[in-house]
Amino acid sequence: MQIKESPEQFDAIIVGSGAGGGMATKILSEAGLNIAVIEAGPFFDPANPKTRTQLKWPYESPRRGASTTRHFGDFDMAYGGWDIEGEPYTHKDGTEFEWFRSRMLGGRTNHWGRISLRFGPKDFKRKSIDGLGDNWPISYEDVKPYYDKVDKLIGVFGSKENLPNDPDGFFLPAPKPRLHELYYIKAARKANVPVYPSRLSILTKRINNERGVCFYCGQCSRSCSVYADFSSGSCLIFPAQKSGGQIRLYTDSMVREVVTDDSGKATGVIFINKNDRKEYKLNAKVIVLAASACSTARILLNSKSKVHKDGLGNSSGLIGRYLHDSTGADRVGFVPALMDRKTYNEDGVGGMHVYSPWWGDNKKLDFPRGYHLEMWGGLGMPSYGFGFGVNALNKFIGEKVGGYGNQLRKDAKKFYGAIIGFSSRGESIPMESNYCEIDSDTVDEWGIPVLRFHYKWTQHERLQAKHAHNTFEEIFDHMGAIPLGAKPDAETDYGLAPPGSIIHEVGTTRMGNDPKKSVTNEYQQLHDVDNVFIVDGGPFVSQADKNPTWTIMALSWRTCDYIVSELKKQNI
Repeated sequence: MQIKESPEQFDAIIVGSGAGGGMATKILSEAGLNIAVIEAGPFFDPANPKTRTQLKWPYESPRRGASTTRHFGDFDMAYGGWDIEGEPYTHKDGTEFEWFRSRMLGGRTNHWGRISLRFGPKDFKRKSIDGLGDNWPISYEDVKPYYDKVDKLIGVFGSKENLPNDPDGFFLPAPKPRLHELYYIKAARKANVPVYPSRLSILTKRINNERGVCFYCGQCSRSCSVYADFSSGSCLIFPAQKSGGQIRLYTDSMVREVVTDDSGKATGVIFINKNDRKEYKLNAKVIVLAASACSTARILLNSKSKVHKDGLGNSSGLIGRYLHDSTGADRVGFVPALMDRKTYNEDGVGGMHVYSPWWGDNKKLDFPRGYHLEMWGGLGMPSYGFGFGVNALNKFIGEKVGGYGNQLRKDAKKFYGAIIGFSSRGESIPMESNYCEIDSDTVDEWGIPVLRFHYKWTQHERLQAKHAHNTFEEIFDHMGAIPLGAKPDAETDYGLAPPGSIIHEVGTTRMGNDPKKSVTNEYQQLHDVDNVFIVDGGPFVSQADKNPTWTIMALSWRTCDYIVSELKKQNI
């Protein structure tokens, strides 16, 4: 097939437009670089009425908002999911890894929970504490100035609590707890579980003239039409375009490989345009990969040449290795005290107003690392399947189970707002044996070889989930709640969610000082090719018990400052 090569030479090509790619677009373009951004999905603007789902009623969906084409429901703003037609991936050795992809400008930042936590000092040096995995080649102090910048640029609400491994930042006012959250606060504290205001990247007050303020519709998963919550397109790429950045967007474009010259230096990328199904080549001085940890690994492994026979930057053989996701466990309970609530508009953001950071002492526990607790409940807008079978809840209060018509309506109203849910999100141990590789026997619809996953949880993660479920039940007990369903046991891995399902995968191109034991250096620059950088979650050495987005953006900003400095010195 003929490859159409553009005559234009860009300063940098950025592959991917999510958290890391969006930040790279803003920083590099505003530094004066001529940028090409390649995104596998279509253009998306949450303010566009043609694609907006915010403030739509359940009856505007064929199944009242239930999932028909999108995994999290038809109003969720994620084009893609764990299974995308024409884009398969495979498994081996009993692997259950689930790979979520969001094909659109802004990627997964359009529908995430906006939980915006900094990694703490211990999170960068875990091997020194428990002897497992590896330390990062950088410390919290190296990243702190960039966390500060991200806080100020994007906005995050929260409160200063002086917690040693949950660092404070620059916070906007946090919204007040709602009724179900007040119940959680009281019960959790009885169980000696601390509770603090959440830290979410949602604007509770104005920070500039380009973005609005949250009006508490509770629908952040739909991406905000007034740009009050953080999405990469609306908060990073669009402002960079308006400020005069030289940015060329290539949407609906699937990158196949990074191209190199005879010396092994990167010269550009080849992508397939999904609309005309033709191949194109763009050239640039610098290549910045931000396609997500697994997608970036796939691109590098498919970028083979005479110099890079095992894939670009893969002299260590570690690309794809040390893949790891956050752990997850969930439980739902019925709170009789919240029955027959008065129905009112329970104002709030699209997420939790409070959370519990990790509080445990591992010296007294049978597993390393830890998890934080998230919770949900309240008077959200009812949609398809709300209430988890409201008739069935009657068995807990000695009333008749079943019914329809007036009885069903009565039960729905009686139990509305009486359900509360808990989730743990924790840190797993990075393992070289957990990895993704190229499956040369399978290609996607664009003819690109796909990924094959090898992944198994260890006993560390299973025991962490066991501890989480014990905590859930203790809090339920103090709340007077009735846990729904059977408590998971060893046969079900204590309710531990399959890897990949929490959508926090990182670690496939880990950073380090030794090129034989890592893929990138501390500035996320390939050891083997000095003009290729990775600014997604791939370079993470470990995950921490926090969501990775804030760290991805802080490190992307740090890397971009380094790129600009090296270009000025003519070192690249």
